[in-house]
Amino acid sequence: MSTTRYLLILPLMAAIAYMAIVALVYFSQRSLLYPEAGATPAPDHPSWGESVHVKTPDGEMLLALYSQGNSDKPCVLLFFGNGDRVDNYAFLAQALATHRIGLLAISYRGYPGSTGSPSEQGLLTDGIAAFDWLSAHAGSEIVVLGRSLGTGVAVNTAANRPAVGVILVSPYLSVLSVAQARFPYLPAEILLKDPFRSDLNIGKVRQPKLFLHGRLDDSIPLSSGQALYEIAPEPKRMVIYDGVGHNDIFSGSLVADVIRFVEALKGNGPRSRHEREPVPGGTRSDGEDHRDDSASNP
Repeated sequence: MSTTRYLLILPLMAAIAYMAIVALVYFSQRSLLYPEAGATPAPDHPSWGESVHVKTPDGEMLLALYSQGNSDKPCVLLFFGNGDRVDNYAFLAQALATHRIGLLAISYRGYPGSTGSPSEQGLLTDGIAAFDWLSAHAGSEIVVLGRSLGTGVAVNTAANRPAVGVILVSPYLSVLSVAQARFPYLPAEILLKDPFRSDLNIGKVRQPKLFLHGRLDDSIPLSSGQALYEIAPEPKRMVIYDGVGHNDIFSGSLVADVIRFVEALKGNGPRSRHEREPVPGGTRSDGEDHRDDSASNP
């Protein structure tokens, strides 16, 4: 093969290789975004709570674990991360139970014990259905707690339902922005099926908000969580845990911060969009705390 012909073919080969990568990412993205979906069966004997089922408006049946608390205290509604499971939260359920605070954690559609296949619209529907189920069964106010991918579900739920407070653990501005930062050589805005635009929803969330993030998070960078915090309306507060990352953020300190926030919300209820209320656990509604949590475990 002559040098000239080789130089002509090389760009074509590179273009074909790039298109192959783009096609692979496009068709495999949901298996990458929802790695726990369909991976394992639901636990026969869950580590906490009782197994309940939540029916969605579009006909899916979701497994959930529920630990009932006192009706005079808010109940926590948990939306976990993309590679997580409901039965991994015994430590949180037990800690909340010592303060007589209830917990409901749902297994998203397609995840162990639930029917269907995951998608952004599906998970957002699951979040609303879970809130409505808990509202009907708990008889108490509801605090929405999202972790990682689940923060997008939490933001959407709080934007559409009267949660009394919102806790976002390792939140992102959007899944789209995280994908763009991680894969700058791919046209993520065109390829991504499930962008989870929390940045477009957070303005509707007028409830008290607690943002929690690890400084060493290399899955969802702190900068992404801070960007969401900056555009979120008052009241809000952010706590940054020094020395921890994405998967080790659930420490004793974080759980204590969650409990303080929930207990301080008792009886507050969501207010009108023109009213402000203090953020529980902080002296300033726009405060940002820094904590060294590197040696603390749940």
